[in-house]
Amino acid sequence: MQLAPDPDPSDLAALPAPFRDWFAAKGWAPRPHQMDLLARAEAGASVLLIAPTGAGKTLAGFLPALVDLTRRGRVKPGTRPRGIHTLYISPLKALATDIERNLSAPVAEIGIKVTLETRTGDTSQAKRQRQKLKPPDILLTTPEQLALLIASKDARTFFSDLRYVVFDELHSLVTSKRGQLLALGLARLRQLQPDLQTIGLSATVSEPDDLREWLVGQRLGASPLADLITVAGGAKPDIAILQSKERVPWQGHTARYAMPEVYEAIQAHKMTLLFVNTRNQAERLFQELWQINEETLPIALHHGSLDVQQRRKVEAAMAAGKLRAVVATSTLDLGIDWGDVDLVVHIGAPKGASRLAQRIGRSNHRMDEPSKAILVPANRFEVMECQAALDANYLGDQDTPPLRNGGLDVLAQHVLGMACAEPFRADDLYAEITSAAPYRGLDRATFDRVVDFVATGGYSLRVYERYAKIVLTEDGTWRISHPRIAQQYRMNAGTIIEAESLTVRLIRRKTPAAMARGGSVLGKIEEGFLEMLRPGDTFLFAGLVLRFEGIVENTCLVTKTVSEDPQVPSYAGAKFPLTTYLAEQVRDILADPARWGSLPPQVGDWLAIQQRKSIIPRADQLLIETFPAGKRFFMVAYCFEGRAAHQTLGMLLTRRLERARAKPLGFVATDYALSVWGLGDLGAMIKDGSLSLDGLFDEDMLGDDLDAWMADSYLLKRTFRQCAVIAGLIDRRHPGQEKTGRQVTVSADLVYDVLRAHEPDHILMQATWADAASGLLDVQRVSDLLARIKHHIVHQDLPEISPLAVPIMLEIGRESIVGEARDELLSIAAEAQLIEQALS
Repeated sequence: MQLAPDPDPSDLAALPAPFRDWFAAKGWAPRPHQMDLLARAEAGASVLLIAPTGAGKTLAGFLPALVDLTRRGRVKPGTRPRGIHTLYISPLKALATDIERNLSAPVAEIGIKVTLETRTGDTSQAKRQRQKLKPPDILLTTPEQLALLIASKDARTFFSDLRYVVFDELHSLVTSKRGQLLALGLARLRQLQPDLQTIGLSATVSEPDDLREWLVGQRLGASPLADLITVAGGAKPDIAILQSKERVPWQGHTARYAMPEVYEAIQAHKMTLLFVNTRNQAERLFQELWQINEETLPIALHHGSLDVQQRRKVEAAMAAGKLRAVVATSTLDLGIDWGDVDLVVHIGAPKGASRLAQRIGRSNHRMDEPSKAILVPANRFEVMECQAALDANYLGDQDTPPLRNGGLDVLAQHVLGMACAEPFRADDLYAEITSAAPYRGLDRATFDRVVDFVATGGYSLRVYERYAKIVLTEDGTWRISHPRIAQQYRMNAGTIIEAESLTVRLIRRKTPAAMARGGSVLGKIEEGFLEMLRPGDTFLFAGLVLRFEGIVENTCLVTKTVSEDPQVPSYAGAKFPLTTYLAEQVRDILADPARWGSLPPQVGDWLAIQQRKSIIPRADQLLIETFPAGKRFFMVAYCFEGRAAHQTLGMLLTRRLERARAKPLGFVATDYALSVWGLGDLGAMIKDGSLSLDGLFDEDMLGDDLDAWMADSYLLKRTFRQCAVIAGLIDRRHPGQEKTGRQVTVSADLVYDVLRAHEPDHILMQATWADAASGLLDVQRVSDLLARIKHHIVHQDLPEISPLAVPIMLEIGRESIVGEARDELLSIAAEAQLIEQALS
């Protein structure tokens, strides 16, 4: 909450007396954009504020509400308690908690009689009930809690006095299914309070008009926009790529080579935030640092699978300045102000320019002081990606993902929630839903099919009574079919579908008594990982080396131990996708030898040898290299379109290669390249014309080939399972019990098989195909790639592996390869042998 010095009397005069006195006592003046936002809000406008880190966005967002609350009179005796005045919605529970902490002090100092509370998934049931009976003036909450609040029977009373909704880090809220559900919730709030005003706060936005539309109700044939305030300036960040004395690895994601230098950076600063992209990486990095922490510096770990109490302890220690370093995932990468953080270290490539800007903003959380960051690439391709992200941040370029049309599974959940709140008329609900930006293009026929799905499960499932959740009554309204439906909705609402997990409890020793009592909770680990363990196996979690003792009901019991080779839990959160913008920048760096001088010498030398032994493709070209290795023949395509797009392309290419009798055996994909191997000499087939690269990479592969592959793919079943849970077709939680991941999978697979055979155009099947195409498969990226490379494919048939191919060939050795190729491939994946061939 940074403010400008040198108070301006004209600005202070526009504020109520308590605020003037507070600013005067501090010797501060509000920043111009804070007063601008206040003026627009008091004029009745909704506003999007885009400002750099440390510009005082939090105070700007709350200032209209705080000023309005000081002018509000007291409740008259005998009248009902007031409802919520301001709703603050954040993407993270930690962010809501941080805002409460940072806002409470100035509210108390100003002397405003305002009640301020949080409501998240960590809030006790007793506190939630009290909040409904006696609402605070300002409620800090999350999208999931809003969905529950508007589905309550007393929602109209609870929100009867709502004036403002403040959305923090709006760009992060709106790009997922959480954002779609939140948009529907906002549409309901506007229906409950037509004069409602919204305030969006964001630091990183590539398309501001998308967010401006999202903030206000949309109308048929019109696209109204919220007001826009953009704050220029802010100190340029101080970002550097680690110039390691060690050899940068050819592949991998851990950056172990750089740990001593990372530790030196921690020693040289007050507090360092170390960001990684996955929980798996967080556990590994934390363990690596502790092994070399000779000075026993206080270093902590923070990620979403850890127990809430452990996360809160870390957050409190950060706020108090008691830590020297924290290893974190995205749980800490938004607008949290941790005070003394003076360095951000990003381990591995950030995968997006906007994500990097967001994360480095946690260092020196002030507008006028430069954030300091060090990027630590984990492999040689990541060096170029880090350079691209660094260049983008100095230029101020953003690459936040575009907004998607609203999902039908999310819509089904919302329709049921609205029936839980009160009976609805289809015409009224349709008008309300289409005022939400993600659903403004929803046609009435599809809406009616969604309502029918909630009422019957759809044509193929209507014979089963359990799918009949709402009924049409004689007065023309839809209402829930039984009170237990509302209870089930409350237990299962939300769009975050995490892999089923078990609670991890630490016991002192393995005895029947200890195993019955349990011990301290460390967090949760995914069921699939634990199922692979046997008693006595060791693994890393919560920064400890643990010995697996067994599973009792939904609890994994562990003891502390020592092991030199513990496993690391796998998490379904997986990796962030490489953004289109960064992919393009990496291609540009690769294609321009003049820019190689900015890269570490060993990386520049690597590219120079590639240029000598093969070629460096132009930015608009696709380089295809073929070469033999062992008894197999390999084809490597350097697409630079991200792992998901490459995996989809690999699946489609192997189908086409089978038809061409090239005898493909498998493929592997990274963010940067795709390698296919087989028994046929692919290079010879391309040279003699029996295999056409233009034909192989023709855009028509996204037609029948894609449809046929998707219909048979296990990915569709996995995606359907998530859609079915979100839509409420399958409930994970029931009173007193919770389905295991295996039970959910069996139920979903049975329904999927029925619908695929008898109702392939079912609403959930439509939602499944849409999700698979845009998420797991990234079909649009594949389509864009095929269009870009048309007539721009260059082929190099080589006698042996090229330098550029070494990273993906080493990746083959790391991947789980099935079939007859496994032993052969692993034997050729010896790093020293490959590198010697490539560099000779």
